[in-house]
Order: sequence, then C-alpha cells, then structure tokens
Amino acid sequence: MIDSLNADQLIQRIAEEYDSLSKQLKVIANYVEQHRQTLVLERITDIAAACDVQPSAIVRFAQRFGFAGFSEMQAIFRDSFNPPQSSNPSYRQRIRSLIASQDGPLSAGSMTRNFIGACMQGLDDLAGQIDDTQLEAAVQLLVEAENIYVVGVRRMFPIASYVAYALQHTQKRVHHLSGLGGMFHEQIRSISEGDVLIAISFQPYGKETRYAARVAVQHKAKLLVITDSQMSPLARGAQACLTVKEGTAFAFRSLTSTICLCQALFIALAYKLELNIEETKNVGGYDD
Repeated sequence: MIDSLNADQLIQRIAEEYDSLSKQLKVIANYVEQHRQTLVLERITDIAAACDVQPSAIVRFAQRFGFAGFSEMQAIFRDSFNPPQSSNPSYRQRIRSLIASQDGPLSAGSMTRNFIGACMQGLDDLAGQIDDTQLEAAVQLLVEAENIYVVGVRRMFPIASYVAYALQHTQKRVHHLSGLGGMFHEQIRSISEGDVLIAISFQPYGKETRYAARVAVQHKAKLLVITDSQMSPLARGAQACLTVKEGTAFAFRSLTSTICLCQALFIALAYKLELNIEETKNVGGYDD
C-alpha cells in the first residue's frame, strides 16, 4: 500500500484523518502540506524546529501513516520536488531582495510594483497546482444544483459577492449569504438536498462560513469549498475542494489568485451549461 502511494494520495489521506490527529501532529500535517514541494531537501531537525516540536514527533507522524520513519515518508515527495532556480529567482525572492536593498522608504510606485509581483507569483503557483479533477467536480456540482448558495466573510466577502453576481448571469437560482442585519441563520436555513453551498474561507476560517457549511451538510446539501489548504476544517466535508495559495507582500495577502480561480470556475460553468443547451437542441432536431 505504502509502496504505491504518491504525494497527492498521502496529502489526501492526511486531510481525511486530520481531525483524529493530536495537536502536535496537526501542526506537522499543516507544515507537510504547505512545504510538499521542497520537503525532500529538509532535515528532520529543521522541520521539528519550524513546527516547535521534538524530532521524535516527526517520526511519530510518519509512523501514524504507515511509514517506518521520516526518511521513508520524505521519499514520497521526491516526484513533486520543485527545485529553486538560482538563475531565475521567483517574484517573491525578487521582492524580498528589493526591500533588503533599500536604504530608505519605498515610493508608492515601488510598493505597487512589489505587490503586483507577489500577485504574479501567486498566479504562477495557482497555474501549476490547480487540481483538474476537483475543478471538474466543482463545475458538475454547480451544473446539477437546484439552488446555489454563496458565503464568504471579512476578507472573502468581496469574492463571495462577485461569485454571486457572476452566477446571476446563468439560469441558476443564486442566494448570497451576506449576513445583512445579522441574518446568517435565516438566509441559510432554507438550503436543502439538491442545493450547493459555495463556501469561501481562508485561515483563520470565519465562524459564519463554518456555521453555514455545517447547516448545509445537516440539510444534505452539497459543499463546494474554496480555501487555502486541504487541512482546512471546511475541506474535509466537501464534495469538491479548490485550494489557493495567495501571494504576499508587506504582510498583506492578495486576492488575485482567488478571484481568478472564481472567474475561471464561472466561465467553465457557463460553458458547460451552454454546451448542455446545444446538445439538447441537437437531440430535438433543432438547428441554430
């Protein structure tokens, strides 16, 4: 079983068993998921220091998932290793180098270009890490949905608002859970089997979004989650989960990659719905 396991399957298994892990092992699980592309280069002592645990905890984590030790688990990530290109530094590396090289305050123009660079890095990461299977599953959920509910709070509120706006251009019945007037409970209570909730939430995961997801599951609705990690508390109950790692500059995370993914999701849905209409016309013997 372990011999045939790849990195994606291991991450999925960790996500499925995340709730049963101890607090220490959860910290390690998050680190493994976030650093999977370079894990083969790291020493067990470095990982332990980053997670603020003893090296023996890293060994216990590996054994928890059926490995003899850390080295055997580490080898699983060899195929997903993405070595840094010293001759072609990432935008993030360029931004940090630029900041370190400045003797005084940056101008507004310089800060803007730095932030744009972080956004571009995030988009590059998104393009390389998008899960086609999960994206197809997300589109199919929306195609089959009788009603689509959308929720995102605080930083994700404008993203949720855009998604609801875009979906209004289809024939789907769309409900934006804005919480206006403290009405989250009332806005979500009518969700039922056959409906889909799009829950958009990044760490620290808004309590209102988590509440809406629990209600959706209780009412046997489907859950489409857009989040930052497969270890997200929302991801583990989802029928489809799309993960996004945003670029960061000056301690601010951008929204560029998330809005790009949501726009792509809408376009894929609109295409699929239109394709279904065309196929129905052809079956009925109608021409354009």
